Amino acid sequence: MLIPFGILIIITIYLIYSRTKFEKDIVNIYEEKFEEWKKHNPSKENEIEKKELVGLIFKEKYKLSCELLEEGLEDRIKSAKFDIKYIKREN
Repeated sequence: MLIPFGILIIITIYLIYSRTKFEKDIVNIYEEKFEEWKKHNPSKENEIEKKELVGLIFKEKYKLSCELLEEGLEDRIKSAKFDIKYIKREN
């Protein structure tokens, strides 16, 4: 009766050991692949969207005039697709 239980315990210990070894190998393989992916895939965190000066707005008596530095932006101005932001002056 002890022999079958001994064999069962030995098989159980072997299966647990082989499974943990297999899991460690798989984790190591995926960590290596992840490191390779990080090397070949550039990070886009460093790219910051910058503002670009495309025109100037002047006030002439009661009329506002806009002088554009780039062509092709007139349709955006006419369709009023822009945001207004107030810049505070420090006195």
